Amino acid sequence: MKPTLIAIDPGARGGVAVCASGATYCAGMAATEGDRLDWLRGVARLAVLEGAPCVCVLEQVSGFVGKSQPGAAMFKFGEGYGFLKGVVQTLGMRLVLVRPQVWQKAFGLGTAAACASKTVWKNKLKAEAQRRFPGVAVTLATADALLILEWYREQGGAEKNLLAD
Repeated sequence: MKPTLIAIDPGARGGVAVCASGATYCAGMAATEGDRLDWLRGVARLAVLEGAPCVCVLEQVSGFVGKSQPGAAMFKFGEGYGFLKGVVQTLGMRLVLVRPQVWQKAFGLGTAAACASKTVWKNKLKAEAQRRFPGVAVTLATADALLILEWYREQGGAEKNLLAD
């Protein structure tokens, strides 16, 4: 039985992607912790009903996002990331952490630093997600999660060197 896969881009403007029962769907990040918990709990229940293991691939983030951020904003971001890690583990899902540099490198799109702006880079990622998921309504919020999901599937789920640059 193929596992139910969840991929999460954990920012407030991030998103989630799920592959279950041969279908892929995605959504922007839920606004509240309660909504995130309910959403993940629903996916976990679906996996149990199907008798499938559940794997969550979470983008591992750090306290630095490439530019100076107010301490309160970084604290809130880290708090949300920690909440997601805790929920995934509490629900009994296998948790896989992957650094952005690792999954992004696999698509051969270059780097964010090589792009004229963050917007150009994000649109490049969105276009790649649209190419790989033609039947899915890809948005800027869900593109990274879909690509994390695809990265995990392409590398066969082997959790080696996920945190290397």
